Amino acid sequence: MIGGLIRIVRDIGLAEDLAQDALLIALERWPLSGIPDNPGAWLMTTAKRRAIDLLRRNKLRERKYEELSYELNTQDEPDFDSALDDHIGDDLLRLIFITCHPILSEEARSALTLRLLGGLTTEEIAKAYLVPESTVAQRITRAKRKLSERRVEFEVPPKSELKARLSSVLEVIYLMFNEGYSASAGDRWLRPVLCEEAFRIGRILAEIVHDEPEVYGLVALMDIQASRFKARVDSAGEPILLMDQNRALWDDLRINRGLAALERAERLGGELGPYTLQAAITACHARAKSASETDWVRISGLYDTLFRIVPTPIIELNRAVALSMAHGPEVGLKIVDTLLSEPSLKNYHLLPSVRGDLLMKLGRLDDAFLEFKRAAALTSNVREQELLLKRAAACTEE
Repeated sequence: MIGGLIRIVRDIGLAEDLAQDALLIALERWPLSGIPDNPGAWLMTTAKRRAIDLLRRNKLRERKYEELSYELNTQDEPDFDSALDDHIGDDLLRLIFITCHPILSEEARSALTLRLLGGLTTEEIAKAYLVPESTVAQRITRAKRKLSERRVEFEVPPKSELKARLSSVLEVIYLMFNEGYSASAGDRWLRPVLCEEAFRIGRILAEIVHDEPEVYGLVALMDIQASRFKARVDSAGEPILLMDQNRALWDDLRINRGLAALERAERLGGELGPYTLQAAITACHARAKSASETDWVRISGLYDTLFRIVPTPIIELNRAVALSMAHGPEVGLKIVDTLLSEPSLKNYHLLPSVRGDLLMKLGRLDDAFLEFKRAAALTSNVREQELLLKRAAACTEE
């Protein structure tokens, strides 16, 4: 809906407001009148009518109304319900690339796209970037204002400009998938619909950008990760950690499809990028028939390479886990302890969670108990909170 409305009103913020207004009207009316035969067209027509009402009140209402009326009268009404299910939608593509426009900062591009396309809240985006929520809100507001003030054209950029925006698009898709794979808040650990939307957008990119290995690397990463969905939670929705999962439940079709995408990324040549490296790490897990057969030495080596390319505290934390599995918990704990003073990880619940796990393996149960309790207090996800509290309780039982 937002994609279709931007084409008419040429303002991303206004299009978002109109779409939300139409949804609110539907929530009020549909319980009484019933869901219409063509819900998408109903919503779009409602949003367009509100657009006309708004433009009528504008100080340039006469000229604007004439332009809009002409466009509405001469434009064929698309089938919005079919478009929602279409594997490629022009409006969606345009929306992806306009929100990742080079006039915006990288941070603003990602925040705006995650908010519009991913449907993530400002709180969820803030947690993904480890920044205050107010910072994300300001980035989104300023991004919308800048796109409006500069009158940015609502169009898919020419191929010569695709690469300039590609890194931001990939980052957005990656963060969207991660939020679906391990929800930062709420009472569910998984948000499969969000993962599938990220994967769908990734496939769209792969169809229009054929020579970028990182596109296929990200598609491979998402496919292999998504293969574990059925094994990641039990029948009650409780999380199951990777080492405890029943690998017979992993989806072989998605694994094979992911491995094929990874192979294509590697065939394209050049130095492996961060998404392809992460896909190679997940491939190590996918190829192991059991947790004990996992090639942790290779995984830790891949994390070494990844950290050289993307030297972030979160990558270092993941590297510590891999090294602990390959060479013992003492090795991992030394690295984790160096991250305790990292400001960006101050409220990152996985730091005390990982530290608690390593301490537990070393038999330091009192310290592990405190770390798990701290991790539980920092996460906003109910399921993850319960898991961490169970792990804390296990320390006292032992």
